Amino acid sequence: MFTGIVEELGEVVAIERGRESATVGVRGPRVGSDAEHGASISVNGVCLTVVNHDSESLSFDVMAETLARSSLGTLRAGDRVNLERAMAATDRFGGHIVQGHVDGTAALVSRTPGDRWEVVRFELPPSLARYVVEKGSITVDGVSLTVSAVSSDSFEVSLIPTTLALTTLGHKAVGDLVNLEVDVIAKYVERLLQASSSVGGQ
Repeated sequence: MFTGIVEELGEVVAIERGRESATVGVRGPRVGSDAEHGASISVNGVCLTVVNHDSESLSFDVMAETLARSSLGTLRAGDRVNLERAMAATDRFGGHIVQGHVDGTAALVSRTPGDRWEVVRFELPPSLARYVVEKGSITVDGVSLTVSAVSSDSFEVSLIPTTLALTTLGHKAVGDLVNLEVDVIAKYVERLLQASSSVGGQ
């Protein structure tokens, strides 16, 4: 499990593409400093398993399902990625519950600069719209954010200077794809309500 607090802005150093998979190499000295084989790392919000590592870099196998459901298939050498190690039991819970299980992708629609921040609007896929509420939590490329506004087909987040400087969201352009993970609690609540309704109707 993750919290959506990015620890490091890494760099893609190598990509080997197979017919239905890819191996991605990422430079991340901080995250890689205590990495172990089999450890879970969030890469742009996608939970990946370390298959090789040294003191500065990590490599991951990415399967067809992950490539299809996330933006990782569009990565190229030199791209920056948000990195976060799995949460330790003794860590502070700085963001919200993030599984690293991407629900879908969305394009960046607009950027509106403020005094020291930016309001950034993203598409909202119809299949995810019911889980996104104003003042609720959403994960965008692995970053835990608060929804500042929402409509039927888009949502906005307000990015502070720290987020702009220390994550990929400060460098994304209009049209770029991001990975979305909605609040898992909303999905569980929906499932429980559906089950309750089904039992009540029998």
